[in-house]
Amino acid sequence: QVQLAESGGGLVQAGDSLRVSCTASGRTLNGYAMGWFRQAPGKEREFVAGFSRTGGFTYYGDSVKGRFTISRDNDKKTLYLQMNDLKLEDAAIYYCAAGRTVITSQIRSHTAYDWWGQGTQVTVSW
Repeated sequence: QVQLAESGGGLVQAGDSLRVSCTASGRTLNGYAMGWFRQAPGKEREFVAGFSRTGGFTYYGDSVKGRFTISRDNDKKTLYLQMNDLKLEDAAIYYCAAGRTVITSQIRSHTAYDWWGQGTQVTVSW
């Protein structure tokens, strides 16, 4: 069992940077695929970034590639998402997720993940 808790969301202006974190309790993150997803009102949950189960590969959604960076600290059992040059369309609730059996082709699919945090709100204004 894995419990995930996001933090670090807030209100920023367009062009600003923000880092959100996801801390796991219950076990290490090693061996789990980890992902960041986001959901804006009225929209479907969207893949943002993810790590393969081995931790050796990272993946990004097209809309954030080059602006966002996913990283992890296994000792601290924490996943990070560094968001730079934020745009209005980045505003959403950001969720982290962990999956035991997620394979590469499933990294971007929210249905492949087993555990989710409660989310952290990111609001972007002019």
